[in-house]
Amino acid sequence: MSIKSYISGLGHYVPKKIMKNNDLSDFMETSDEWIYERSGIKERRVVEHHEKDGDGPSDLAIPAVKDALSMAKLDLQDIDLIIFSTAMPDYFLPGSGCLLQEKMGFPPIGALDIRNQCAGFIYGLSTADMYIRGGMYKNILVVCSEVQSSTIDYSNRGRDVAVLFGDGCGAVILSATSDDRGVLSSHLHSQGKYAKELWIEAPSAKMYPRLTNEMIKQGKHHLKMNGREVFKQAVRRFPEVIKECLEFNNLKVSDISLFLPHQANIRINNIVKEKLDFKDKQIFNNIHKYGNTTSATIPILLSEAYQLGKIRKDDLILVAAFGSGFAWGASIIKW
Repeated sequence: MSIKSYISGLGHYVPKKIMKNNDLSDFMETSDEWIYERSGIKERRVVEHHEKDGDGPSDLAIPAVKDALSMAKLDLQDIDLIIFSTAMPDYFLPGSGCLLQEKMGFPPIGALDIRNQCAGFIYGLSTADMYIRGGMYKNILVVCSEVQSSTIDYSNRGRDVAVLFGDGCGAVILSATSDDRGVLSSHLHSQGKYAKELWIEAPSAKMYPRLTNEMIKQGKHHLKMNGREVFKQAVRRFPEVIKECLEFNNLKVSDISLFLPHQANIRINNIVKEKLDFKDKQIFNNIHKYGNTTSATIPILLSEAYQLGKIRKDDLILVAAFGSGFAWGASIIKW
């Protein structure tokens, strides 16, 4: 009897502080209309910033994980492995997964951090799925938690990036099952020649010292993006990997109950929707209120969609993401 992995628990958390588009005009030359027309974003959540002891990704994860455990009816002792996806870890080292293990009081289980930025949930889901299919573990926690606001340049120099990103966390628990449900397949890709089109140059182990005052003056510690190239590649790679995922499972677009795309830009999602002929009722977005929360976008979408009754038993859920690396992927889940 074959073993599959299914999502037994969902949870998400976003900081209480809301930063609306008009709030950004206090720091840079922009407006609500300019941002919304180009991205579909009206507001985003951000942590309260402190010089020390502020909230990091492992802190945002705690309430999301508690909700996921509650839904799955599992205790801390039932989790066999933590997979923690973040583009902005609490520290260079150790990994945020280890910090979460201590903060929540998990047993001394494995904690694996992955760095696949906006595609982190797809990579984390795929990794957890393989561990469960192989019989190694029964319950795996996949956390995607991001504090992007700490690396954003809130000035005219960083405007094109600053308006897009927000903070938040989504968590899922994958559990073993012999039933006909769960993750059907995941399909992963990367192309490192585009690494510098969406990156943070410093601090870097390639430089000594890793960070200098001159680097800070030049803004090398801030997130940089070639928006045109990211957009061009995203609207190409999304349809490719979605078609790959559908064909592998002998499915058509019309078979998909709900498509949850990465929330980077509503224009990207609309183009993908039109290219593949998804119906309005098949797609769910929440970018207008959270912005781009990097790897957390899809698990937050999943959690909200479930809470809103958009996901029912036997539904086929398609998730897909594209981001820094470039790295991208897609998965189909039978609920």
